[in-house]
Amino acid sequence: MVFLHPTPLDGGFWLPLIEDLAGVRAIVPDLRGHGASELGQALPVGGFALVPDAPVLSVAQLAADVLRLLDHLDLPEAVFVGCSIGGYVLLELWRQAPRRMRGLAFFCSKPQPDAETGLRKRAANIAQLRTEGTGTLFDGMAESLTGATARMRQPAIVAELRARMTVSPEAAIAIQAGLAVRPDSVPTVATLEAPVLAIAGGEDTGSSATEMEAYRAAPGGCVFHLLPDAGHFAAFEQPRKAATLLADWLRGTELQAARNEL
Repeated sequence: MVFLHPTPLDGGFWLPLIEDLAGVRAIVPDLRGHGASELGQALPVGGFALVPDAPVLSVAQLAADVLRLLDHLDLPEAVFVGCSIGGYVLLELWRQAPRRMRGLAFFCSKPQPDAETGLRKRAANIAQLRTEGTGTLFDGMAESLTGATARMRQPAIVAELRARMTVSPEAAIAIQAGLAVRPDSVPTVATLEAPVLAIAGGEDTGSSATEMEAYRAAPGGCVFHLLPDAGHFAAFEQPRKAATLLADWLRGTELQAARNEL
């Protein structure tokens, strides 16, 4: 199973869940520009109309990176799990290499593109990153994207998540621009012939349960769950529950064979 984390976190986001998920080979990369992965080569500029001079780290580039990793590991196919931007990359992977995907599990990741208000927010984030760096923006993200219930029950969780937000200002700008120009993936959902799991957080301010209901249209079948007391980082806030739902999905579909092989 390949686990793709949300931004601006790193692959360590998945470790609490993986500890409760037995019997799988877990591949947990840091996406380009995150954690231990460098931003790398010069990125294209000009794709985001509201900030035309911003470099763009696209979901297409991130998906191509993941495919190269699979080639390096000699893995022809896998089951994929993604949260937030990780889910956007899953949808792009399906567009690029559907035969390599035995199943797709989405945590707090919608298929819709940014609305106009979202695009303006991305532009404002880039302006803030250029003038202030990542500190204030990431402090706010750690607080606002963590569910209210988790903040109440686990007082240290915001600091734990914030400590994993080590993305540089340069990379954060490119990521914000890439998120702004990501394609509308609702039409892609209508082509998902592999089994789908969609888990939404009832306290998620980034990807609502209503938006994630769109995955029910996947022709390969969709198992949908709502965690009413979880936020955008549901898999980190409630790792044991998330691992149970993931394991049940594997057992309840033809993915059991994939689970035994990987």
